Amino acid sequence: MARYLGKRIIISIITLFVILLVLFLLLQFMPGSPFNDQKLAPEQVEALKTKYGLDKPVIIQFFRYVGNMMKGDLGVSYNLSANTPITELLASRFPVTIKIGFFSMLFGTLAGLLLGFLTAFFKSRIMRFFYHFLTLLGIAVPSYLFAMFFSYFLGYKGDVFPLLYDFRSPVSSSVMPVMALSLSVMAIVARFAKAEASDVMKSDYVLLARCQGLSNTSIIMRYILKNSLMPVITVMAGLLVGLLTGSLVIEQMFSIPGVGALLTNAISSNDYSVVIALSFVYSALYIVVMLILDILYCVLDPRVRLGGAPE
Repeated sequence: MARYLGKRIIISIITLFVILLVLFLLLQFMPGSPFNDQKLAPEQVEALKTKYGLDKPVIIQFFRYVGNMMKGDLGVSYNLSANTPITELLASRFPVTIKIGFFSMLFGTLAGLLLGFLTAFFKSRIMRFFYHFLTLLGIAVPSYLFAMFFSYFLGYKGDVFPLLYDFRSPVSSSVMPVMALSLSVMAIVARFAKAEASDVMKSDYVLLARCQGLSNTSIIMRYILKNSLMPVITVMAGLLVGLLTGSLVIEQMFSIPGVGALLTNAISSNDYSVVIALSFVYSALYIVVMLILDILYCVLDPRVRLGGAPE
């Protein structure tokens, strides 16, 4: 297990380095610069490039950036919030995005697992109807349409929740965004949970457990749930990263001061340092989640613990 996880950690570090290099090179070849203000004279632009080290060769800029990043310095914003450390910008925005993304994932996953497993265990027409209706609705309808529906009926007409995000009431302000984002998660998790639980219930070892006289509760807890969770965890990893990095449309609709708006503004204003930092953080989050997924594989699958993990 330790060897397996060690290889994954080394691969992750190399992957992050390559991602950072590609991002850095791509932004260097993008048209424009962070200092496109027509009021600036050419001499002033050159002075600003010298101040931020942008007059150096690309390879020197890259390794200097990597060195600073290893010290926890992501640089400063060039024009969004001039000379403000990017860590401060992220510190003020990431907690909101992570909070909404985490609770969207939590509620969507719990509801999806409950719906999927109940549909697999109890094959009633009513349960199948609710399963097909809710999963089809969650997959076919974009989250921003759910957000519009909730905003109109619960925010504007019903006046139950605030229409826009308000720091003075963060809990009630987060309800509608969380509901809008969690429905698609619920639908995807429910489909995977039902499919896997149905397959496991037909397996030979479950049949053998029934022949040995084990109760339905014991079979479900010891065999069906554990073996059904592996594919569900796999699909949850991608969903989790997507929610933690923020849904740009949802953040815009509810005026949520998250990282989505920050990234959009940074791209439109050619604030390269902010774009690189956010892209790197997104990539790091995805890789960390995949590492956690590998650890869960080791816990749930004995073959991984014994060194039989697929290469």
